[in-house]
Amino acid sequence: MASKSSLISKQRFLLKLITTFCFLQFLRCVYCSEFEVGERRGWVVPPANDTQMHNEWASKMRFKVGDTIRFKYKKDSVMEVNQKDYKECNSTRPNFFSNTGNTIYSLDRSGFFYFISGATGHCEKGQRMIVWVMAQDASHRTSHASNNAFFSYGLLVIIFAFQFIYLH
Repeated sequence: MASKSSLISKQRFLLKLITTFCFLQFLRCVYCSEFEVGERRGWVVPPANDTQMHNEWASKMRFKVGDTIRFKYKKDSVMEVNQKDYKECNSTRPNFFSNTGNTIYSLDRSGFFYFISGATGHCEKGQRMIVWVMAQDASHRTSHASNNAFFSYGLLVIIFAFQFIYLH
């Protein structure tokens, strides 16, 4: 039978191991970001003298695959459309539609995303936005894959530690 100090030592080791793993999982989440469209103003019809408000905001950001954008609005909607429908403010064939007032959209590929308001007349008044998602280079994909392997290895270590402490 293990002594009390030996058991406490094993528990401390396990606690440190779990804490480290949880911290590393948290760091993994840091790679992706959430952006709030329009920041404090939200997804609104821009003032008449600032019709490019949303595009100016989006052009200052650096979006990457896996990021999300949050649209906050009242009595409105958000649609992701193709480039032609964006230019024409055509809301009849959206790729995506939401009118919940708090919409999170995941940027799942590189390239351009086109967003318009579905409320009558809002797009024509400038409530639309183009988001450009940067392509990931091969080195980023490789490092992301190795990060996944590292975290999987961390889970394996924790499982092993549990077996070591509680089955011995």
